[in-house]
Amino acid sequence: MENIWNKIIDQVRKGVVIPASPLALTEERKFDEFRQRVLMRYYLDAGARGIAAGVHFTQFEIRTPGIDLYEPVLRTCGEVVDNFREVTEKAIIKIAGIDGTTKSALKQAETAKKLGYDFGIVSLSAFRGAMEQEMLYHMKELAKIMPLFGFYLLTGVGGVLLSYEFWRELVEMDNIYGIKIAPFNRYYTLDVLRAVAESGKENEITLYTGNDDSIIYDLITPFTFKTLHGEKTLRIRGGLLGQWAIWTKKAVELLAEIHHLVDSGGSIPHELLSRSAQITDANAAIFDTAHHYAGSIPGVNEILRRQGLFTNINTLKRNEVLMPGQAAEIDRVCKAYPHLSDDDFVKQNLEKWMKEG
Repeated sequence: MENIWNKIIDQVRKGVVIPASPLALTEERKFDEFRQRVLMRYYLDAGARGIAAGVHFTQFEIRTPGIDLYEPVLRTCGEVVDNFREVTEKAIIKIAGIDGTTKSALKQAETAKKLGYDFGIVSLSAFRGAMEQEMLYHMKELAKIMPLFGFYLLTGVGGVLLSYEFWRELVEMDNIYGIKIAPFNRYYTLDVLRAVAESGKENEITLYTGNDDSIIYDLITPFTFKTLHGEKTLRIRGGLLGQWAIWTKKAVELLAEIHHLVDSGGSIPHELLSRSAQITDANAAIFDTAHHYAGSIPGVNEILRRQGLFTNINTLKRNEVLMPGQAAEIDRVCKAYPHLSDDDFVKQNLEKWMKEG
């Protein structure tokens, strides 16, 4: 077990593609276990070396009494990963989303640990309006149960505005291995990076981008700070992203390309910067920035539906649908940037994944 854990940690620190998994539902809005398994096989064959289940794109509502899908979804996703691990002997990171107040979150952490998840990633959306010390206590209690990723969630989808001081205290806790930075804001992104730099824990806490609007910029930028320990340069090494829940094969190729450039000290080609803007444009359509992200989950589901991975774009909330004009915007970006998609890869492998189901 220790050897497996060391391999998992090596993967985390290397920086990998971790899709934030959507939730597959039937036309009747029941959990579609078959399609969820197909989706997981897609991610793994595409080269993702981690999966995150129970996060925003898996829908926070899976925890709602009467729906109670948290454990079934985590079990289904985890089983596919475990089978892949066994066959390939590859270290695949399993991350479980944890949400809600402390009592509920502790139960989720226990469930995730029981199901063999490696890390919990903690949303603090239930603490809107609370003092930061309450949130830090919450994190400390969860860290007693399992290793954690911190998570700076976009306020537009339920996240809480967090200060530099919050992050500076958080990174001093035991059992914190990574932070997903996803406030979609450059100032707040720098707060997290500076806190890690000032702590001297940049080799213990690996940074992952969740800023779907600036993925490439996050990954190519050397973030340099003058600290009491001297000058520190930090890198964001990987991504845990809703945008990487689609077109995942291309995301894997992109991250490998960036790692090669960064590790070799090569110059950043202009084409990569142009591609960055194209990805942001595509993300705006898919995440529905025009309506403040109201159609973000249906937008991701729509790409998966078009590829044949999902049969519909249903969410657990009947009123959560594509927003006016969003389908046309998705049409536009798919036509404008076909090189961003992995439609051919999915077409070539979908029948195989379906048979494995």
